[in-house]
Amino acid sequence: MAGKKYREASGRYDKENRYEAREALELVKTLSSAKFDETVEVVYSLGIDPKKADQLVRGTVSLPHGSGKDVKVAVFCPADKESEAKEAGADIVGGAELVEALQGGQELDADVAIATPDMMSEVGKLGRVLGPRGLMPNPKSGTVTPDVAKAVSEFKAGKLEYRNDRYGNVHVAVGKVSFDVDQLVGNLASLTAEIDRARPAGAKGRYVRGMTVSSTMGPGVKVDTAAIEDLVAQAQ
Repeated sequence: MAGKKYREASGRYDKENRYEAREALELVKTLSSAKFDETVEVVYSLGIDPKKADQLVRGTVSLPHGSGKDVKVAVFCPADKESEAKEAGADIVGGAELVEALQGGQELDADVAIATPDMMSEVGKLGRVLGPRGLMPNPKSGTVTPDVAKAVSEFKAGKLEYRNDRYGNVHVAVGKVSFDVDQLVGNLASLTAEIDRARPAGAKGRYVRGMTVSSTMGPGVKVDTAAIEDLVAQAQ
């Protein structure tokens, strides 16, 4: 059952209306009522068939104003790469011994996992640990790379990984309620341009069928998908 503050916020705007992106984000900021700095998230409902391998939407995007989140990064690499990973800001660094510890039940407190190509034979053993959390390193998302320092720096600076869920939706954080509207619009524009670029060739009909923005504890505000071209153009 929704809480009192959530119900009150839901009654202060038209839930069925589709707003222009800036207006929607302004609403999200005013509808936030939590005592902490809530995350602002967008959900894209895509016209894809997530059961088909050639219609999966996955990649990375660097938000121009960052995500506002302190991203914890884990790196799986050989001993000679550990120092550069740590100097770049990695929170957890290790090789085969880290893989073994995680197999033994140790928790991995990380938002992103990066691996060097030569470590993937070991990291592959962690499918049941990393897979369900969406943490398995993947070349397509830039998380399997020999240049671990660059990858760590980029993710620490606001680079995000996105992927569709089993329903064909993509959920991504675009900032914090404390961001000004221009920052949120800029991040949303960059992300929307990336989602548009990632359209699978096999996706038929309307690609972005719905967009909703919300804060962590606030109600969802629908965005007019007719404005997507404007957002994409703004990011270019």
